[in-house]
Amino acid sequence: MSARWQRIAVQTAGEAYAAAYAERFRRLAETGADVHGEATFVAALVAPPARVLDAGCGTGRVAVRLHELGYDVVGVDVDASMVAEARAAAPHLDWRIGDLAALDLAEAFDLVVVAGNTLPLLDEGTLGAACDRLAAHTAPGGTVVAGFGLDGDHLPGDCPVTPLAEVDAAMAAAGLAGVDRWSTWTGEPFAEGGGYVVASYRRPA
Repeated sequence: MSARWQRIAVQTAGEAYAAAYAERFRRLAETGADVHGEATFVAALVAPPARVLDAGCGTGRVAVRLHELGYDVVGVDVDASMVAEARAAAPHLDWRIGDLAALDLAEAFDLVVVAGNTLPLLDEGTLGAACDRLAAHTAPGGTVVAGFGLDGDHLPGDCPVTPLAEVDAAMAAAGLAGVDRWSTWTGEPFAEGGGYVVASYRRPA
């Protein structure tokens, strides 16, 4: 498990952080809040029944919604307790435990979505390896979409900032070309100096 992720998760939500995380979004949904921005964003990029990898799936919120929309989805996360919550909520879906920096699923996807500040929460020194493995699991002509905070206001706990330029460079080194960027999962244009980014990268056909 990512030491950085586990430390920050416990720091912000306690030892039962996986259940707390799942419950937080259940309560938001019950109030009528839209908790499916990432899945809606994906649906605007590729039509079902495309094959989608939810990389860093956590408790499965995004993957479950993508399945409901008709996508063939696999969820993977390094944290077994988060994956256990996902399995409990949707036992019929394909959930796997895996470290993004060493991911080897022996299959490729039309789109890989990396939400939930997954990239900044990687352990130090593993961004390049993670981007390489994300690229390896993206089909030719496919897309990787990653959303993450660029300042302390948009990151959990004391998670350090991973500059967008570092992510762009790691994706490029992995063979993924930058395509576009937005400031939110609802598609607002990105402005330099903003606190959050959703960036897309494409593997050549």
